[in-house]
Amino acid sequence: MTFHQIIDSSNMYQSIYDFPDHILKAVKIGESILLKNQFEDIRNVVVAGMGGSAIGGDIVRLLTKNELNVPMAVSRNYTIPNWVNNHTLVVCSSYSGNTEETLAAFDQARDLGAQIVGISTGGTLTERMGGLDLDVVAIPAGLQPRAAIAFSFVPMLYLLKEIGLIGTDTIDQLGDAVNLIKSYRQRYVTESNDNPTYALAQNIYKSIPVIYGESEGTAILALRWKGQLSENSKMLAYHNELPEMNHNEIVGWENNSDLIHQISVIWLKDEKDHPRTNIRQESTRELIGDFASKHEDVSVEGNTLVERYLHLIQYGDWVSYWCAILHQTDPTPVKKIDRLKGILSEKS
Repeated sequence: MTFHQIIDSSNMYQSIYDFPDHILKAVKIGESILLKNQFEDIRNVVVAGMGGSAIGGDIVRLLTKNELNVPMAVSRNYTIPNWVNNHTLVVCSSYSGNTEETLAAFDQARDLGAQIVGISTGGTLTERMGGLDLDVVAIPAGLQPRAAIAFSFVPMLYLLKEIGLIGTDTIDQLGDAVNLIKSYRQRYVTESNDNPTYALAQNIYKSIPVIYGESEGTAILALRWKGQLSENSKMLAYHNELPEMNHNEIVGWENNSDLIHQISVIWLKDEKDHPRTNIRQESTRELIGDFASKHEDVSVEGNTLVERYLHLIQYGDWVSYWCAILHQTDPTPVKKIDRLKGILSEKS
């Protein structure tokens, strides 16, 4: 048994390793979707979810940005937007089916007359929706919600296709993305500096990472990285997006230099970033310069946007895993989240 296997007693390693295999399993789930209800005249979409379930909605919005022709929003709250009506598709996504914010959002969606569909392993959400004869896509249980990301976003893509909101352009690229990720994962699992995810983890694990990406692009993946570093690595991490941070946050890199020198900056880049964003990234890096402890550029291989974005998700997941191992911390338990849920349950 290796050192990291001893620390990783709950085997988060396997969950991350299996990401491309999860995509293939999720594709089969998507292909088997048979909706019993009619969804008509959809003019906007809201995904109601939290944590790993919500990020699935973000990824769908990101991957379909050149295909989806109606507005799509992700709502992380007890409430959903007041503009939701009978022309809104509300996707209630809760891995456990017991997320209290998503259950409250479901109730409000019903009150507003929305057209509703669910994605869950079961729980109260499936029970309530089943009682109302609403469609729920069943996904496999037994994973941490953040490790079930493929089962959150792939079936959602198929739901949008079945309802007629997208075609097959994005879905058709999933197979190539799987092959690409599989071709890299043996490199990412090695505890060696020849593994770029391990090398990056070594450079940042004693810092507070700030991940910057492009708005409506790699910034959504920066959010995923932040969440994974927080939950897997048990490290504070933050993210922001360009060009917006150039209009406020950039000025914050000045005072409290002894504190901000503990920050490392990770720049997520993609070949389709806007040319002006590329200039902003380079210029911003020059301006904040030595205030940060280090700067790390991350870009990945892939022939299409879908390939590269899913590759970046896998890359970030491995970085968070290796940060956990370097901290000698089991990546799986989220004790503070569990305790908070217990407190809220006691006060319900």
